[in-house]
Amino acid sequence: MTILAKHAALKQAYDALKESGVDPAHLKFDAILSPTEGVLNGRRTILMGTNNYLGLTFDPDCIESAVDATRSQGTGTTGSRMANGTYMGHSALETALAEFYGRKQCMVFSTGYQANLGVLSSLVGRGDHLMLDADSHASIYDGSRLGQAEVIRFRHNSPDDLYKRLRRLEGAPGDRLIVVEGIYSMLGDTAPLKEIAAVKRETGAYLLVDEAHSMGVLGETGRGLAEAAGVEADVDFIVGTFSKSLGSVGGFCVSDSPDFDIMRIVCRPYMFTASLPPGVVASTLTALHKLQTEPHLRHTLMRNAQRLYDGLQRLGFETGPEPNPIVAVPMPDQETAVIFWKMLIEAGLYLNLAVPPATPNNVRLLRTSISAAHTFAQIDTALDIFAEVGRQLGFFVEGPRRAAGAL
Repeated sequence: MTILAKHAALKQAYDALKESGVDPAHLKFDAILSPTEGVLNGRRTILMGTNNYLGLTFDPDCIESAVDATRSQGTGTTGSRMANGTYMGHSALETALAEFYGRKQCMVFSTGYQANLGVLSSLVGRGDHLMLDADSHASIYDGSRLGQAEVIRFRHNSPDDLYKRLRRLEGAPGDRLIVVEGIYSMLGDTAPLKEIAAVKRETGAYLLVDEAHSMGVLGETGRGLAEAAGVEADVDFIVGTFSKSLGSVGGFCVSDSPDFDIMRIVCRPYMFTASLPPGVVASTLTALHKLQTEPHLRHTLMRNAQRLYDGLQRLGFETGPEPNPIVAVPMPDQETAVIFWKMLIEAGLYLNLAVPPATPNNVRLLRTSISAAHTFAQIDTALDIFAEVGRQLGFFVEGPRRAAGAL
């Protein structure tokens, strides 16, 4: 018996994965060749599980910015901004993000996960009410625990259920904060944000939207779902990350709240974490500029996502509810999911195996994330691999229908 014995149930499930020859926790690439290709177990492999939406991880300008900043300012800050001070790059990035979103204030965090930890635990506390979509990301749930507000979950993407639960709080003291995501990370579906914003207005609550997977993806200028839905004025706080469309690491929050700056004093995940190194800040600034000035990246991304989504459906696979860069294929059970994922990798296609407890409603998923850098040939090859593995595992009674890429 060890101190980790409390996790015996999860260990048993993990051991079962390893016994089948699959170990997602220790999958190691021999090399990463580009935003869309790597070498895995000695085989050149298409990467479709990276969240590298705009394909900027190998962009020459982003790389050069990172190299220049590292050479001139060093590899790291070795401490938090409260302790070691703010570098010029940190301020420049916060200013650029605030201007991009048309907001007065911005805070940059060392990871997107910490952004949710810090913002949620600072905005609400004991005596307040945090209204969370049931399918919220783990960082949102962890941030809610850190803040000690009463957590009330509403049914996924149900403004009606949210409204009913807020109405029950009428007369109760404390603030109400609604938290939803632009694009949900497992199934790739979007929040009904226009309807949720209407509930927010009627009930007097505050609204936070996590645009981690929708920044650089949705909206006329890439600001995310709030822009696409036309409700930016109703959103009090926007949280996002640099590790998706911007190809680096870090997180942020923007807002027009007049007291926003106090967060730098009360937000523990901000105060007690080393700030982003100069190279990361510099590459992120360059990537943000490209997001704004090269809209073809976003258009190519969505065209690629539609091609993969349509192709999987034509093959006969079930997919998520809408075509976004996250395209998930539900599996009938965990054993099938594991075998299918393993066979895809062996055939030269890497994507994500998503199983409980990481998934909503205990579904088993093969989760793809498409990139603007993928070529049609790569997408078509991925569809061919899906079709062949599906055929071998008996997914098709009369054989797969022809994929979109083969038209």
